[in-house]
Parts: sequence; structure tokens; C-alpha cells
Amino acid sequence: MQVESLSRALAEHPFVAGLGEPEVSFLAGCTKNQRFGAGEYLFKEGSPADTLFLLRDGRVALESHVPGRGNVKLETLAAGDLLGWSALFDPHSFHLDGRALEATLTFAVDARCLREKMQSDTAFGYALTRRLLYHVHRRLERARLQQLDVYRAGL
Repeated sequence: MQVESLSRALAEHPFVAGLGEPEVSFLAGCTKNQRFGAGEYLFKEGSPADTLFLLRDGRVALESHVPGRGNVKLETLAAGDLLGWSALFDPHSFHLDGRALEATLTFAVDARCLREKMQSDTAFGYALTRRLLYHVHRRLERARLQQLDVYRAGL
């Protein structure tokens, strides 16, 4: 009963929406709900990347430590976004900090389980890889636009 309701909720997340019921159930087998309080870290730079997070509610700051300046916020993510894709790639360690700016609810996907399922079912792996690349592409576009804004401000 628990996995069935998790599957239904998971199917509504933008990253998962449009996948067939068997694929959603397959993904739900690696997934749990996880809550974070305001100020709590989902992950820290350099720590093992063992979870892919799909944000359900709340906001998360992606931050990097800059010597002499402390932590600098690079981007704020909200419901519908995903973060922690370092968990899918060697060396499976986080490159940034992820900090909840407010109470945050996520789908926490166990990365080892997900990697194994993606490798054992190549159609499932292909479908998730296409979705992941779309989100990476969107994130890179946002970063480029932020750089253009910084450049314009300096003129």
C-alpha cells in the first residue's frame, strides 16, 4: 500500500511525469519521502553522493564555498526541480552544498539502486537519461542567463 501511494505521488513530479506505470513503480522501488528543516543540509560538498533528490515542496540553495567570502549561493531550486545528479556519475561525490532555505519535502532516490536499475533495464535507463539531460540543459541555460545579467550589470 505504501509503495502504491508513493508511486502515485511520484508520477506527478515533473521529472517523472509521462513515464508509464511500470517505470514509475520501478523507480518507486528506489525512492522514499524525505523532509528537511530550514537551514538543514541535504548534502555537503565532497560528501558521498548517494541520493538523487526530486523536490516536492520548499526551496533549496545550491552553494559553493569561496575562500574569503564564505558560502556563495549559486542558484535556488524549488518544487519540480531535481538535484544531486552527481550521484549518477563517478566518483559519486557532491560538488556543491545543498541547503534547505525553508521546510522542504523531497523524493529521495537511492542512487545505487537507481544506477543498478538503469543498467539492468536499458529502456528505463534511456528514458531517465533523456529526462536528466533535459534538466541539466535547463540548468545550464539558467546559469548562462545569470552570467549575462552579471556581465550587463558590470557595464
